[in-house]
Amino acid sequence: MKLSTSFFVIGAMAASAATVATAETTLTIATVNNGDMVRMQGLTDDFTSKNPDIKLEWVTLEENVLRQRVTQDVAAKGGQFDVMTIGTYEVPIWGKQGWLVSLDDLPAAWDANDLLPAIRDGLTVDGTLYAAPFYGESSMVMYRKDLMKEAGLEMPKAPTWDFIKKAAEAMTDKENDVYGICLRGKAGWGENMAFLTAMSNSYGARWFDENWKAQFDTAPWKQTLTTYMDLMTNYGPPGASTNGFNENLSLFQQGKCGMWIDATVAASFVTNPDDSTVADQVGFALAPDAGLGKRGNWLWAWSLAIPAGSDATDEAKKFVAWATSKEYTALVAEKEGWANVPPGTRKSLYDNAKYQKAAPFAQMTLDSINSADPKNPTVDPVPYTGVQFVAIPEFAGIATQVGQEFSAALAGQQTVDEALAKAQALTTDEMEAAGY
Repeated sequence: MKLSTSFFVIGAMAASAATVATAETTLTIATVNNGDMVRMQGLTDDFTSKNPDIKLEWVTLEENVLRQRVTQDVAAKGGQFDVMTIGTYEVPIWGKQGWLVSLDDLPAAWDANDLLPAIRDGLTVDGTLYAAPFYGESSMVMYRKDLMKEAGLEMPKAPTWDFIKKAAEAMTDKENDVYGICLRGKAGWGENMAFLTAMSNSYGARWFDENWKAQFDTAPWKQTLTTYMDLMTNYGPPGASTNGFNENLSLFQQGKCGMWIDATVAASFVTNPDDSTVADQVGFALAPDAGLGKRGNWLWAWSLAIPAGSDATDEAKKFVAWATSKEYTALVAEKEGWANVPPGTRKSLYDNAKYQKAAPFAQMTLDSINSADPKNPTVDPVPYTGVQFVAIPEFAGIATQVGQEFSAALAGQQTVDEALAKAQALTTDEMEAAGY
């Protein structure tokens, strides 16, 4: 009898041990193929060593594809992902819909009060935080100081579009594969339309008037698109209609762009001597204006959020807190240097003397973020918030179509007037169908 009892006790213990050994939660994380996210994946041993019961699976996608996949999943509460990389456009809309899990209960040490107000406000709905910012950004001018000097010009801290055109012309040397300016041309509401919408604000353009009437048939939009086409056709690289953030980053790092107006987060990559052939020649300036009181810069944060369809929210919160913490910042600084930490989210980073010393772009990034005004993004009044987007659910679909028309114009398939007319018609049709 003793032997039999012992056998069952030992058997039960073994079964229990087996259960413990297999009590592993797998988090599926959807993210964008940007440099900071790729770097994060390389550092996750730090997280898994502290959380051996959590396994991470990554789905890393190009920006437009990521948006499509996560939108489909979160709307259906499909549960395909436990952590999603989403942006300042999606968070307030999805939070209001009940599609995201509140992050108000992250540990006190995570320090929500340390977040930059402009970034935190964009991720908060009715006082509830629905996403944790991994990095924040505005946009600014990155330029080759050597080429600017050779051209006999000096970049102002706050340039105009007229100066940008003058400099682009002076720096273009097509015979030596150097182009005065590189800008986004790839179609997408978060690709070419992020740039063009922010640019249009500086020219006095709006997506909609106060009665939600589309505004692509107005003079400010024609001026915006005409200027953009002039810059890109005369001084931009070939094949620009397929270039997005990553393609232009590569061109700039190879020394093929005199100027690049894009996300402030790119600064650490263009000044990294391991990756950039022009690292020691990069200068920074605020995004251009047209003298109307608004600059052509945006406001964005790539953030980590937990969809309501996840069945591992506690484990997901542990990961989100780790990846967006001050400790993660310190880990990147230790492994990669202070210049390469994720920027634009925390006040403490910009108070850090080590970061200020290592990152010559730190103050310009902060100034750019603080100068963006999502609540008053345009010269004339509008019924929406958002700098490079309109914070309504219909925007992503409409702006993707408009982006395709503008990209087609850049590819030489239609004129500026034709692209604007199509943008006006399709936007009007979509908004009427949506009940505006």
